[in-house]
Amino acid sequence: MKVALHTRVRADRITEYEAAHREVPAELTAAIRSAGVSSWTIWRSGTELFHLLECEDYARLLAELEHLPVNIAWQARMAQLLDVVHDYSAEGAAAGLPKVWEL
Repeated sequence: MKVALHTRVRADRITEYEAAHREVPAELTAAIRSAGVSSWTIWRSGTELFHLLECEDYARLLAELEHLPVNIAWQARMAQLLDVVHDYSAEGAAAGLPKVWEL
């Protein structure tokens, strides 16, 4: 399945946000892949962040990562950089952007 998400980086933290994503912990990327993600891309327009991920089951992905220590640490780090954060709770499974059009 494809899931599109929207988050927002703080204007004064863009450089730090991008630097953090050049150093995503290998343990976290392995856990994301293990939870069924085949790709995850983030685009930035100003402070707006748009994510597109392909995964087997987004709700399962969130459930597997929500209590994982490496993800908890990563989310705490991201919370310092973002105005709108990625929701890893069960309610977050419905937070994807609605598809409007596809070619």
